[in-house]
Amino acid sequence: MTVTVDISAREAEVLGLLGEHLSNAEIGARLFISVRTVESHVSSLLRKLEVADRRALAQRAAELVGPGRAQPAPVLPTPLTSFVGRAQERAELADLLKNQRQVTALGPGGVGKTRLALTVAAQVAGEYPDGVWFVDLVSVTDPGASVVAGAVATALGLGEQPGRAMDESVVAALADRHALLILDNCEQVRDGVAPFLERLLAGAPRVTVLATSRARLMVPFERVYPVPPLSLAGDGDSDAVALFLDRAAAVGLSPDPAQHEHIAQVCARLDGMALAIELAAARLPTLGLDGLTAALADPLRMLAGGSRADERHRSVRAALDWSYSLLDPADRALLARVSVFVAPFTVGAAAQAAGTDFADAADGLARLAEQSLLTVTVAAGGTRYRALETVRQYGTQRLADTGELGAARARHLRWCQGAAAELAVVREDWRARFDQAADDFRAALAWAVEQPEQRANVYDLARRMAELTFTRTYVGESQLRFEQAAALADDPADAAELLRRAAAVAGCRMRGDDMYRLHRAAADAALAAGQPARAAADLATAGNNSYRFWSKFEALPPRDEVLGLLTRAGELAGDDPAALAAVALAEAGVLADAYGAAQGPAVNTVAETVERAERAVELARRTGDPLAESAALDALTGSRSWSGDTFGAAATARRRTELLASQPDTPEVTHELLDALGNATEAALGAGDLAGARRWGRQLADHPLLAEVGHRATSWLLVTGAMAGDVGETLALADRFLEAWERNGRPARSVLGPAVAAISMVHSLRGDDAARREWDEIMGQLGAPPEHVYGYGAVYDAIRSLHEGRPEQALERMAPEPADVWKWVCWIWLHWYAALRAEAAVLAGRPDAAARLAAAREVVDGNPVAGAIVERAQALLDGDAERLLATADAFEAAGCRYQWARTLVLAGGEPAERGLAALSELGLTPPAPRR
Repeated sequence: MTVTVDISAREAEVLGLLGEHLSNAEIGARLFISVRTVESHVSSLLRKLEVADRRALAQRAAELVGPGRAQPAPVLPTPLTSFVGRAQERAELADLLKNQRQVTALGPGGVGKTRLALTVAAQVAGEYPDGVWFVDLVSVTDPGASVVAGAVATALGLGEQPGRAMDESVVAALADRHALLILDNCEQVRDGVAPFLERLLAGAPRVTVLATSRARLMVPFERVYPVPPLSLAGDGDSDAVALFLDRAAAVGLSPDPAQHEHIAQVCARLDGMALAIELAAARLPTLGLDGLTAALADPLRMLAGGSRADERHRSVRAALDWSYSLLDPADRALLARVSVFVAPFTVGAAAQAAGTDFADAADGLARLAEQSLLTVTVAAGGTRYRALETVRQYGTQRLADTGELGAARARHLRWCQGAAAELAVVREDWRARFDQAADDFRAALAWAVEQPEQRANVYDLARRMAELTFTRTYVGESQLRFEQAAALADDPADAAELLRRAAAVAGCRMRGDDMYRLHRAAADAALAAGQPARAAADLATAGNNSYRFWSKFEALPPRDEVLGLLTRAGELAGDDPAALAAVALAEAGVLADAYGAAQGPAVNTVAETVERAERAVELARRTGDPLAESAALDALTGSRSWSGDTFGAAATARRRTELLASQPDTPEVTHELLDALGNATEAALGAGDLAGARRWGRQLADHPLLAEVGHRATSWLLVTGAMAGDVGETLALADRFLEAWERNGRPARSVLGPAVAAISMVHSLRGDDAARREWDEIMGQLGAPPEHVYGYGAVYDAIRSLHEGRPEQALERMAPEPADVWKWVCWIWLHWYAALRAEAAVLAGRPDAAARLAAAREVVDGNPVAGAIVERAQALLDGDAERLLATADAFEAAGCRYQWARTLVLAGGEPAERGLAALSELGLTPPAPRR
């Protein structure tokens, strides 16, 4: 039977992207909508499709989106089983959720905690406008709070936010949400759940948490709700009997009403435990009621757990003992051995873990599913089996009792190694395949790391997991796994290489302090391996990164310490080309930065800086290492910009992107590429190459590793759009920027200043004072560094003042000569500053306007936008209408729509009418008339 569900076109798009296993931030970036809007659609889909969690939505999408179909069809199967009874419990639990911050549904395994929690959550979903989210912790094997937070983030569709711990990211995302979070199966990770919940409940005051657990969580705000067994009324009309009848009907039997009292007796012998009743009902076709009664009458089978079993578990254990005893020996062994899987598994995986052939495993799994001991999911990607958690725990206990647990886990570990190796080369449905296997990889590592004889296998799997999690953009786990593998490496040279990779991942996470620590650790490992030259490169890189990536550090190392690293690196380098290149690069970066911070632009010092950088590039190029060359080109880009060579800086920045474009997506390449794209965007903007700035800015904004930090990813694309006059795109990106900035805890990073101030400028040109004030308040939180006072802030304010017909104010804002504020304008803003300053002098009627124009023309020569601004000002000074209109064509060719339209307005007459219409179409107010 199928039902039609009303899914909107946008929900269908979201569902399709969920099928690609994208995070909410990635979906938002793909569809150009906010993360909050994505969350709303996901919450709606969970409700409409009647599935428990995000993974189920992804599976549903995979089932519905076939080859060649862009959108899923809104035709869905009905739920497999119904919820029976518990009217009183539902009402009581729903009432508790109205008044309590955190409720724990407490009870033994098999009592029905999860189904009750999900049913109540569906019942109260309308009271939580920001959604109801289900997190199954059954596959979490590490009790750490960060791992628990990672499971919650996965369910919410959050990726890792670089620069923040995962629990911080989750709390920030939920801080202002009115939502219900269900944490299922908390008992095995209580030590991680408790601190996570304390932080979440304190930081997200409108979030309610419903947990299911076999033990109290012992956290503030906790209200325990003991989940009782199903009611056992003596008249045969109880919830327990109703569940038995429902599940018996599912297997094709409908017992006569006269048998209901007999069924009630069976349910009573099972203490009303939901799981035990379901298992008994599944046996009805083969045993009948008499057979069920006879089997349950055997105390040896009923109480097989003996005195060692918790009283609450005895009936479930008894039911499982009984079901287990009815299996043939081969199926018993198979059930026990597949219990090592924590996630759904295939027949092939089961065969390897069980140590049997494929055909026997397939037959055995089918029989176990028929006996309700395994659940089955059939989808386009293949058939998968899963044991309920209680059955899984029972199976692992059986393995332990027979002494087979170690061998079974070892076979599972070998399967994980093979699956991880396969994932390293597969491309089709990669994300889905990784997500299906990742929890088993983690479980295998958690077990094997405590087994000394498995050291080599743990090393292999940890190394592979480090690479896989990086590809999946789980960069926090990737760094952890690289460090774990390094600690397990027998060869210190291998350890050094893994620590370098961990440092690169830390850079992608914007964790500069970790980069510094890990490169120094790599140097120690390299020395232990007898590789002094590699150690020299590591020390030089650690020192250089503290200056090159200063904004990624929480606490920069002392200058004397860094200079000491450079000295030691020089001593160890010998005549090794790579080491010498790394030392030269560090000297170019560290010494140039120190000079720039302390002195003015003495010509010989600038020239020395460029010379050092050029030498570093030449040495790096000789090594044949594109990453070393890219890092050296970065230093050369900066030194050329300091020397006033804007076009040389832009060309060098472009060279970096070309050099890295064909490189594999390793952590080292990705870290370098993200920096290169940002620099290329900035440099192109400084040179007036708006098309290039858009192209590189878009690549940066769309990079999957930055999906969770849209405020960082979109910064320079926002600036480019604002300077070009792409108002619609700028406002759309501003929404994404603001949402991501707030979701990340409103970080006060000065690097965000150019984007925030650009948005404020656009709102000024639109005449929206309320929006401008909002963004000015954000700018106030970021502070006003010299770059704002003399650089981008002065440029934006000048554009604003000239639009408003106040050239004198623009001149006052740009009073310093470019040479006086060189450090803050040379990188991006020199040409803009010089050109706008000259135009303001002309419009203000300054007697030195001609001289200023001549000086500006010399600075901006070759810049299509800044050059056109200067030529426009010259035409205005000379009263040359034809030349003025020619500059309009130049602006249009350069892709600068705002300056094109403004030029037409300045021309007057019929062109002015066209210019005003164009400004109106852009959403901007008319400029003040020329005085």
